[in-house]
Amino acid sequence: MSEPRFANEAERTVWSRLVHDKPDDWIVLPNIRLTDEGKDHEVDLLVLAPGLGAVALEVKGGSVWVEGEEWRQGSPHRSHRIRPVEQALGGTYALREYVETDPRWGGRRRILWSWAVALPHSSISPDFALPSCPRWAIHGRDDMARLAERLAASLRSQREQRAPTLDDCQLVAEILQGRNLPVRDVIATALEHEDRADRLTAEQATLLKVTRLLTRVEVRGGAGSGKTILAQTQARELSSGSHDRPQQRVALLCYSLGLAMGMERVAQTWARRKQPAFVGSFEDFARFLGITRFPDRQDSTFWEVELPRQMADLAADLPAEKKFDAVVVDEAQDFADDWWQPLLGALRDPETGGLYAFSDENQRVFGRFGRPSVAMVPLMLDRNLRNTKQIAATFRTLAPTGMLLSDYDGPEVTLVECATDDALDVADDQVDTLIDEGWRERDIALLTTGQRHPEHVTQFERDQVRYWSSFWDDDTVFYGHVLGFKGLERRCVVLAVNDSPDRDRARERLYVGLSRATERLVVVGDPDVIRQTGGDSVLRQLQS
Repeated sequence: MSEPRFANEAERTVWSRLVHDKPDDWIVLPNIRLTDEGKDHEVDLLVLAPGLGAVALEVKGGSVWVEGEEWRQGSPHRSHRIRPVEQALGGTYALREYVETDPRWGGRRRILWSWAVALPHSSISPDFALPSCPRWAIHGRDDMARLAERLAASLRSQREQRAPTLDDCQLVAEILQGRNLPVRDVIATALEHEDRADRLTAEQATLLKVTRLLTRVEVRGGAGSGKTILAQTQARELSSGSHDRPQQRVALLCYSLGLAMGMERVAQTWARRKQPAFVGSFEDFARFLGITRFPDRQDSTFWEVELPRQMADLAADLPAEKKFDAVVVDEAQDFADDWWQPLLGALRDPETGGLYAFSDENQRVFGRFGRPSVAMVPLMLDRNLRNTKQIAATFRTLAPTGMLLSDYDGPEVTLVECATDDALDVADDQVDTLIDEGWRERDIALLTTGQRHPEHVTQFERDQVRYWSSFWDDDTVFYGHVLGFKGLERRCVVLAVNDSPDRDRARERLYVGLSRATERLVVVGDPDVIRQTGGDSVLRQLQS
């Protein structure tokens, strides 16, 4: 038995003596603190003796004596009053009440509860007697050698209650450990991290105040730098106005449907006067302009040439009240060249109207390399705020140069090595492992870089809108692909690297996948494929 910590040497002495001399089935519990409605109690030692009873010991070290009606402790020159009997009695009754009201005690009959005072440094006469403290209840220094024997004898002499069984004693010890106690909680740690990241992102939003006189701004930053939150903040601030800037009619958009739905959900939590006039995807913006028919997304000619041309014509004919003072675009690297024309055309003043783009050039997972046709003032975000430093370190070499890692410490990233063809099955097993660690299903996303997970296919083909809504609403694991997950995050991500390193934009896909987890990242795949895709540094970081 490891020795507990004690307030003084007297308690240690009595504990050591009891532990050395007691029968094997006795239980000795030190330092019990208990609070009830009346006061705080401290029981120095509790002895649970099967077949005998329970004894609460109050231990007083040094010189202890009785002077008149008072117990005193100290020296002839400096002493203070003590109340060892009152403390022992109070602690005994408080313990008994606590145990008997615990649901685990159930309908068991009361066991024998007793008390005693131990004075390991003071001598007590064999003929000692006080009405409030019989000799069998006090044990001086000459009694220490037989302390366990004396306690047993005192319990045998008290038969007003039943003697506890071994099961009774073990249950008392269990009850005194408490019940339903907080345990190590991965969610609590994640919440602390999120609160901290939100605070840092809010502080970073002061950047927008510095640039308030600029109307054409491109904010560039790596994954986890808070671009999406800044884009939302920019749209809200422009929409609400201020003392030196009138309210503006604002459009907030992006390419991805999932991210667009997320931005819309956030905007709905703002006061109505702060909500942008339009929030949605580029496709939603086309519908806003009046387009109703859309072919398959594989028709790149339509999406990158014909659609933006139609949108530009419709934007030019918008009535003034439906045009915008400013347009805010998140994940702007997803936009093709011609997509910017209808956005500029939808501005009330195409020459000076606000255009704010938030981008990460290294996340160009689509074969589009468009940029606004107007001059933009570039601003750089160089610090990762959203991921733990362990996660951020895995994609640091894939991100824009000079990215500073978060200083938030988290669990190590896990690499589970397997053949590419086995990645999906192994990834499923890793989801179960995360749940065993204490994560909830709603905290987990399983993402793929290549072939989609069968569950992803089923949900997506059944109802695309419902599929994306489940990212926020359902208490289930989310199954997705890195192409549709940009701008989104999950506390835990199982990334199945199940694509060839020769695939176009494979490096960018890996970058997106590695950066989607904020707390816990598990990468599943062939190390050689990961090395060919992301480079030696990425694999080295995953294997460290």
